[in-house]
Amino acid sequence: MQHLSPLQLRQRCRSGQFSGTTSGLAPGFVQANMAILPKHYAADFLQFCHFNPKPCPLLGMAATPGATDMPALAQQLDIRSDLPKYRIFQQGQLTDEVADVRHVWRDDLVTFLIGCSFSFEESLLADGLEIRNITEKVNVPMYRTNLACTPAGVFHGGMVVSMRPMKPADAIRAIQICSRFPQVHGAPVHFGDPAAIGINHIDQPDFGDAVSIKPGEVPVFWACGVTPQVAIANAKLDFCITHSPGHMLVLDLPNSKLAIL
Repeated sequence: MQHLSPLQLRQRCRSGQFSGTTSGLAPGFVQANMAILPKHYAADFLQFCHFNPKPCPLLGMAATPGATDMPALAQQLDIRSDLPKYRIFQQGQLTDEVADVRHVWRDDLVTFLIGCSFSFEESLLADGLEIRNITEKVNVPMYRTNLACTPAGVFHGGMVVSMRPMKPADAIRAIQICSRFPQVHGAPVHFGDPAAIGINHIDQPDFGDAVSIKPGEVPVFWACGVTPQVAIANAKLDFCITHSPGHMLVLDLPNSKLAIL
């Protein structure tokens, strides 16, 4: 799967040939979190992203309600089928997890794409840093925290973080590298003691899979684009579609376009 272009990967998702996590796939290209909600929530959600750029760095939004494409970011895109897996929320509750949402699509829905930490993994690997979830072939571990987001309209809640264990020296190097990529969460928000940000069981992630932490390593935490899913659940929206954690939309946009030199 690694050798596929972003378009080929999206076409595999659309045809049902691929439904897995996307960490490590289509190296060199931006991956995106996604939230799709009715247009009467769109202004509040846009403001929530602007107020919380660390967990919710906005890459783009649909030009009009009901639009299923974003030609500036991905050619031949059908947002209803081109992710590996989707989550459907009703009244703030997760009600289904599916590979295609064409059957529930509505003309009043507005799509938002948010930067994803999978995009900077390429630069970490190129510098010789290990990404444990890629090595162990599992989804990245993600955790709820006590780090509060700035509320906007109906949206509020705590930040979700992703975690990659590293030696302290490697964590410092990761901070230097990721600071160049603010549109995909930028530098970590914390490393070291998980309890300091409200994580009591590092071996029990709220989303994704646990990974091994070796002697001499510390957990390194990045703001995560699953944060809007917590805010959406708290807002108890009547209807919403998101990506399934770890199952991203792969764009045609090169990671190099996001780097601050």
